[in-house]
Amino acid sequence: MTDRPLSLTLTTTTLALASAGLLALSGCSKGIDAQAQGAAPPPPPVSVAAVVTKQVTEHNEFSGRIEAVESAEIRARVRGTVEAIHFKPGSMVKKGDLLFTIDPRAYQAEMLRGEAAAAGSAARAELARTELERSKRLLADNAIAQRDFDERAANARQLDAAARADLAAVSSAKLNVEYSAVRAPFSGRIGKAEVTIGNLVDGNVVLTSVVSVDPVYVSFDGDETTYLALGPAARGGASAVKVHLGLANETGFPREGRLDFVDNRIDPTSSSVRMRAIVDNKNGTLTPGLFARVQIGAEANSTSSVLIQDAAVGTDQNRKYVYVLGEGNKAEYRVVELGQSIDGLRVARSGLKPGERIVVNGLQRVRPGAPVTPQDVPMAATAASGVAVASAK
Repeated sequence: MTDRPLSLTLTTTTLALASAGLLALSGCSKGIDAQAQGAAPPPPPVSVAAVVTKQVTEHNEFSGRIEAVESAEIRARVRGTVEAIHFKPGSMVKKGDLLFTIDPRAYQAEMLRGEAAAAGSAARAELARTELERSKRLLADNAIAQRDFDERAANARQLDAAARADLAAVSSAKLNVEYSAVRAPFSGRIGKAEVTIGNLVDGNVVLTSVVSVDPVYVSFDGDETTYLALGPAARGGASAVKVHLGLANETGFPREGRLDFVDNRIDPTSSSVRMRAIVDNKNGTLTPGLFARVQIGAEANSTSSVLIQDAAVGTDQNRKYVYVLGEGNKAEYRVVELGQSIDGLRVARSGLKPGERIVVNGLQRVRPGAPVTPQDVPMAATAASGVAVASAK
């Protein structure tokens, strides 16, 4: 038997052990990879819903103030002492109702004096006309000179003019007597009396104020977009545009009116235009000066729009996006432009098409381009079928 060197024997043994180790490691790696592939999690489950398509009229909201259609400060038209006050502050008055009585005795005396003067002037004028008729016959017979006839004709005209001047003075005196009774110029709600009985008043003193109640105006500043959407006919008052109104303590816009006036220019500093609506106020709750929320939109400009849940919308810096379910149930990242809210749904002005399905729940589990396990649910909405009306948020 031939003896081998010890170093060669050790080298062969080491190589065999190393080879066996590598084979063992290779087998373990394949086992681990197979185990990892078998334990891969399924696509995350998400709720998806088809977008809603409806006819939508987008409305804009503005802040406005209630104004009276008719408003007046009541002042005395003659000078005198207040004798009586005939109304209760805050009550409703009708056109022509007596409000104040100013001492009329001086004006009644002036009226009587004028009537007497007018009666005397009328008698003198009548006598002058009679003499003029007689003079015409005498002149025809050459019984008087032409000069005398001309003088009598001129005298008759002067006396007739004086009689008419006295009648005008009587009419003025009668007006002063009438003005001593201060009456309501129109029907409405009256304020408090600013003077008391015994005060000397004239045209510079405000006695009280009256505002009409039904209907009322609502004035507000619209923007350029609303102005352009109205169209020439509506801006000129030829087309009735509906306006909805809500007070500070009311939900939504329960009151309805119509656009009454649009100003003829846009303010270049604020890009706003003055508008006014007229609203019925039969129950008298709309008081001049009240704040009001105004909603306006041109009903003829309704369009077919896509509506989605706000919960389906994510925010990526300054962009809004949704995940659209694409081919192979893969989530497609889609940037959208949002519009106004309508009964719990949001108008998607761009980025979506009718019939597409989007993720409405589970956005945090979705990655762009990754598959998902869709679970179909209805798009939550309380909007009724037909033409929907959107309001600004």
